[in-house]
Amino acid sequence: MAELPAHAAAPYGVAVRPLQPGDLVAYKALRDAMLADHPDAFTSDAETDAHLPAEHYTARLGLDRPEGGHFTLGAFESRGTLVGAVTCERDRRVKVRHIGHVTAMMVAAPWQRRGVGRALMRHCLDAARAADGLTLLTLSVSAHNEAARRLYLELGFQPYGRLDGAVRLGGRYISKEYLSLWLSSP
Repeated sequence: MAELPAHAAAPYGVAVRPLQPGDLVAYKALRDAMLADHPDAFTSDAETDAHLPAEHYTARLGLDRPEGGHFTLGAFESRGTLVGAVTCERDRRVKVRHIGHVTAMMVAAPWQRRGVGRALMRHCLDAARAADGLTLLTLSVSAHNEAARRLYLELGFQPYGRLDGAVRLGGRYISKEYLSLWLSSP
């Protein structure tokens, strides 16, 4: 993946960079904690994913994807601790490889509301724009998650749909809103 531009530097001494295989244990620990602490924000569940090995997430790194657009970025605090991450997944099929799907956006609780999520998303957008042929991004957000929804709208994402009952958590249903962003003109 191409080097990330410096303009989207994260605040508070946090550095954003693509994750490497050596980061997978820290990624899994962050992900497991986020799934447990925020079950209504993810379609994956903590109980199922807790049993997966860290290597399960290797494909998210996009190391076998020279065309770009398939990656996971991590936000690291000054001591090297992973405090946030976001993934962009790109389909290999010819007719839809122009679309990237932003998934697994997460920031550890002590680092929330400090600009880390915004920095991760700006880096994600920069990396997606640098990918050959990637022109459109999508993502979904729990409809009640106003902070995340507001961030995505501020970054230029536009709603294109909503699915009531998209996630069932125990006895309740959670709606998801679907958003997209053109990286270049259609």
